[in-house]
Parts: sequence; structure tokens; C-alpha cells
Amino acid sequence: MAEDSPTVDPGEVTLVDEPREPKAPPSGRGAPRTCFVVHDRGSSEMRFSRESAAELLASGSFFWLDLDRPDADDFEILREVFGFHPLAIEDSEHFDQRAKIDDYDDFIFLVVYGASPDDDRLVEVHCFYSERFLVTVHRDDCPAFAEIRRRYQKRAEPIDRPSLLLYRIVDGLVDSFFPILADFDDRIDELEDQIFREANDKQLQEIFGMKRLLVGMRKAVSPQRDAFAGLTGGVAELPGLVEEDERYFRDVYDHLIRISDLIDSYRDLLSSALDVYLSTVSNRLNAVMKQLAVIATIFLPLAWLTGFFGQNFGYLVRSIGSWETFVGVGVGR
Repeated sequence: MAEDSPTVDPGEVTLVDEPREPKAPPSGRGAPRTCFVVHDRGSSEMRFSRESAAELLASGSFFWLDLDRPDADDFEILREVFGFHPLAIEDSEHFDQRAKIDDYDDFIFLVVYGASPDDDRLVEVHCFYSERFLVTVHRDDCPAFAEIRRRYQKRAEPIDRPSLLLYRIVDGLVDSFFPILADFDDRIDELEDQIFREANDKQLQEIFGMKRLLVGMRKAVSPQRDAFAGLTGGVAELPGLVEEDERYFRDVYDHLIRISDLIDSYRDLLSSALDVYLSTVSNRLNAVMKQLAVIATIFLPLAWLTGFFGQNFGYLVRSIGSWETFVGVGVGR
């Protein structure tokens, strides 16, 4: 699974991106938005509106609705048509939430993180899940969803195991961390080799940038690991979850533990790379100081002799007749 995920060869490309152009703002208020829906007729795009949402709910079949970059009107539809709790809608409107699983009367609200090729390498997904539907909301690109939609694209029958669909979505988000972390591993090795050859300030900036990215990942993965630990331990429950499905979510929890361990390992490797950088710079400075000390040792007596015999006291110079007088007058002057 995670081990077979393809990785991108970073080459000389750093993992700390340059500032990017801001994303285009969402369409204006009131304009229907295009979203993806997976239902008993396969996977397709749909114009998200009150009428289309009500039609999906009235169909009676389980569906997955994926809403990208929602605006205030979209959340109003979720509040009024789907009847989601105001607290869940409020949490979903404000991103940068802590990963969690909240149980409401007729649905579960989940905050799950995955990896994305953007500035902070994270995508935050809010899930409204029940036995009738799954609604996912996110603002960043989510590459993990593309493969899942392709899997259901030609499906011509109802989704008989909603919990399995939720597992595939969560598992796709979690496993998306592995290629990103594999790139971190390769880049750290390259940085260490470059530092040994020639250390420079750009490498130091990249080390600190990668450490910040790993700290952000750890802040997202650790609460997510704890949330799914509660799910596998029976503290939290999902609607329609049977004993067979619990094995799948235990696998997700196992992957989260591995990701957390990898993040801690790469943070230690970056700290070691920083120590190597500081040691290399210190050694290079010591070599320069040694060369300067040799030059100073050679030129100091010559400068002293030049200064002594360059004095405008002819009597002193002509009157020196012994080494004792030479040293005594030189020290005294």
C-alpha cells in the first residue's frame, strides 16, 4: 500500500517552495458551484444548489458529495437543506481545525488531514458522514480524491457499504503523506552531501524551512492519530460501522503511527544535518584562522624590525653595539 506509492524524484528541487501566486477567489455569491458527486449512477460533476442538494437527498440512495472551496451560500445550503448542526457548520467554515471526530444526533463530523503539493504540504478535509450521505468540504487541492472518483466513475449500482467509502477516503488522505515524506528523506540525504562539499546560507534556510513543514505535519497528524485511536478503541463510533469495517480503520491507525514516527525521525535527521552544517562552517572558519595566524607570525617580526629601524633617531641606531642594547632599546621604545 503505502510502500508502493510512487515518489517524485526531487533532484535539485528543494522542498521549500518559493512564494506562489494566490489562488483565484471562488465564484461570486449566488452563482451555482460545480462539485463532484458519487451516487448510484457513477461519478460526475454537478451544479451545487438547493434544488440539486434536495434532489440527492430525496433519491434515497447513499451518495458522496465533494465540495471544493465553498462560500457562504454553500454553507447556507448545508445548514438548511442537509440540516447540519450549527456548531458543525461553524467548525467547517473556519479551517485550520484540529483533527477530530465529533458525534452529533444523526451524523458524524470529522476533520481529517492529507498531503497536498502546496506551500504547507497539507490539505484539510471536513467530512459530514451518516448512513445516507457523505459530504466532504475542503479549500486546497486534494489529489487523493481523484483516484477514488475514478474508481466509482463507471459504477452503475448503489454504494452498499458507505463505511468502506469513508475508509477509502480517509486512507487515501493518510497514505498521501508517504510520497511527501519519501521526498523529504531523499532531500535530506542530498543536503548532507551538499553540505560536506560546500556549505552555504541557502542550505541553512532550506533546513529551517523543512523543519517548519515537518512541525506543521506533526501538528496535523498527532491529533488525527489520537482520534482514530479512540475510534478503534470503541471510544468513538461511526454510523453503520460493523466489525469487519473496524479492521480497515485499524489499518488507518497503524499508518498514522508510522507517519508520526517518520516525521519524528526526519526532524532528528534535519537536526543532525544542521549540526553537520555548523560543524562544517566552524571547521572552515578554523582553517581560515590558521592561515591568518601563519601569515601574522611571518610578518610580525618583519614589521617590528621595519618599525624599529625606521625611527627618526639616528643616534640610537648608530650607538647600538650589542644585542643587549638592541633588545633593551627596542623593548623600551
